[in-house]
Amino acid sequence: MIRAALAAAFLLMTAFPAEARPDPALQAVLATFERDEHPDLRGAIVLRDGQVVAEHYYNGETADSLHDIRSAGKSVTALLVGIAIDRGKIHGVDDAVGRYLPELTGSAIGDVALRDVLTMRSGLAAFDEDPASPGNEDKMDLAPDPIAFVRTVPRADPPGTRYRYNSLTAWVAGAVVARATGGTMANFAGAHLFRPLGITHWQWSSDSAGYTKGQGNLSLRLRDVAAIGDMVRQDGRYHGRRVISAGWIAAMLAPKQRIADSDPYADGYGYFWYDRVQHIAGTAVPVVFASGNGGNKIYVVPSRHMVVAITSSAYGKGYGQRRSQAILQAILAADLKP
Repeated sequence: MIRAALAAAFLLMTAFPAEARPDPALQAVLATFERDEHPDLRGAIVLRDGQVVAEHYYNGETADSLHDIRSAGKSVTALLVGIAIDRGKIHGVDDAVGRYLPELTGSAIGDVALRDVLTMRSGLAAFDEDPASPGNEDKMDLAPDPIAFVRTVPRADPPGTRYRYNSLTAWVAGAVVARATGGTMANFAGAHLFRPLGITHWQWSSDSAGYTKGQGNLSLRLRDVAAIGDMVRQDGRYHGRRVISAGWIAAMLAPKQRIADSDPYADGYGYFWYDRVQHIAGTAVPVVFASGNGGNKIYVVPSRHMVVAITSSAYGKGYGQRRSQAILQAILAADLKP
């Protein structure tokens, strides 16, 4: 079994980018997931110190395939909020939503600080796991006027007091970026995030009113997903160029809310980014990550100088998240071996 995996790893090395430094042990780990019983894993890549050390595509995916990373796009929205703050377009996370979206002044979210939007603690009656919730994402997606829809969502709790995972507040964060920067969030992302990272092939869906979906529906190539993670690993720098301030990266990743009681895959939540300590062979390995439906992940492992990105189409399937965590743990276990 191991010999076959190593052989597959050798054959795949020819497809690596020129800057790759293949690690046969890690490539063998990725090759073993060819045998996964579900045909919806798309790709997995490992960077160490910014270099590709393992990369594998599954079920017809290629290095040029665009893939919808779903709610991992929320984490990209958080990066764009930081860039807007760095550029003076947004004053700071203490600003109220209504400062940038005056149409929401007087609504339940109008006086909510951006910091509570970014941590899913807006206080709105919006919960994606409850179809009956007034602010459920499916209802928002069907609304012809998203601003009008957000105005109707009532408050359930005082802002800053309760974590409720929802897509509505991520949409609001994206709309704030758009208004603050005077264009679409997609255009802002293209100019100030994707271009500095060398990302040239991407798609980000808009809603019926033309707002870029800050809650997700961003499609990228796997290597470009990993590039975002590597920029985060380097505290906002990429190939020696400052993309986002180190201060924003630190603030974004710092856990603001413990969520282990409600999320089996995370310990805490920052600004649309998660954290968890993985315990591998008796070693505690802190990981921060972006996460999307189906098992789409950007794992950043600072202590190992590593980024692991995974794309998966197991949308709505619980095994997608379990599988991605299993891939991460297998990679960490192989990397920790002497």
